[in-house]
Amino acid sequence: MSEFVDEVRLCVKGGDGGAGSIAFRREAHVAKGGPDGGDGGRGGDVYLKADRNMASLLAFRDHPHRRAESGAHGSGKNRSGAGGEDLIVSVPEGTVIRTREGDLLADLVSAGDACLVARGGRGGHGNASFGSNARRAPSFAEQGEYGEERWLRLELKLMADAALVGFPNAGKSTLISAVSAARPKIADYPFTTLVPHLGVVRFHEHEFVLADIPGLIEGAADGRGLGHQFLRHIERARVLVLLLDLASAEEHSPAEQQRVLLDELGRYRPSLLDRPRLVVGTKFDVAGEESAFEGMRISAVTGEGLDGFLGTLAGLVNEARAAEPLEETFVVHRPAEEGFSIVREDDGAWRVRGRAAERVVAVADTENSEAIAYIADRLRRMGVERALAKAGAHEGDTVRVGNVEMEWFPAGAGVERSARERPHSKRKKKGAPK
Repeated sequence: MSEFVDEVRLCVKGGDGGAGSIAFRREAHVAKGGPDGGDGGRGGDVYLKADRNMASLLAFRDHPHRRAESGAHGSGKNRSGAGGEDLIVSVPEGTVIRTREGDLLADLVSAGDACLVARGGRGGHGNASFGSNARRAPSFAEQGEYGEERWLRLELKLMADAALVGFPNAGKSTLISAVSAARPKIADYPFTTLVPHLGVVRFHEHEFVLADIPGLIEGAADGRGLGHQFLRHIERARVLVLLLDLASAEEHSPAEQQRVLLDELGRYRPSLLDRPRLVVGTKFDVAGEESAFEGMRISAVTGEGLDGFLGTLAGLVNEARAAEPLEETFVVHRPAEEGFSIVREDDGAWRVRGRAAERVVAVADTENSEAIAYIADRLRRMGVERALAKAGAHEGDTVRVGNVEMEWFPAGAGVERSARERPHSKRKKKGAPK
């Protein structure tokens, strides 16, 4: 049987953009044909998409890297490079996507829900894009932008209509194997079930998904044992089924078991106590009529009481489904593009932060004076110059954008002479001569 994995780390990287081309039209009888270098293609994006055919995150445990296709370089005669294909990575329904630091990005609850997790790099413009009346023969082009790369934390919370909750060895696995096709490991010692199991229950005209959650112990809400990992899978269930062992080897009374289970659920997430629930006494074939429990009693071994149990549970599931809003569409999460900000660094230099500003210098050839002048003009049109002046920058101050440093001169005076790539930069230029 395949191993169940419900928490992994995943590294995703968008495709790199292709480099723009530096080329000039050269044909017979056409003097000074002008620039005709094409643009590079855009790198593909990486999406995570919920797929109901996946049951766990096992596929990412030993292979945690996913990368989209890069864009092709541009070429002469205004031929643009092909864009890289987006990469769609399938994950199970109920997958929660977080940053490495734990910030929530998206919750892919239903099949089709998707999240853009790594943007592809923009393709660089060829020199044909920079021609103008003032710049008749531009000798520079943009490099392709590197795609975003990041580590993510994926957590799976099982999607089930009902979840079996009880102490270890309370008969949860025996019950789910008796009412569905699920075949979990069954034994007469605690903690037989170490991972959750899902089973599809068909009872007359009813059909619903039942989850077998590993046994809870006192202190699970505080993380004792594997409490948090187990309790996470209860959050999605529409109905909670509390199984009370009527023949407990530890001689915990049904009332004591119910008190502990409700206390752990409430401490982990108080809203779970408002969830519809069904309280059932198990192992009635062993306890017999002498049991002090007065509620619904069943025996998964002999089948006694199972029809009444399934009928009642199916009714609660149908009521819970009817109370939920009907959603016929899926959700695609796309993080909004950020602007830029100005901060002062410890050495007195000014730092321009923000993807929009950083991508201007990331794709530029900082060894070409025409390209440097173009950088200054682009930043000025974005409002960076006004923001620097408002922050208190003075002529001649050092300004850093990405891996580029430049001396700031208002209105661009002399800025093309002062931009330089920082020595510690590891950036490699695509298509640059060796």
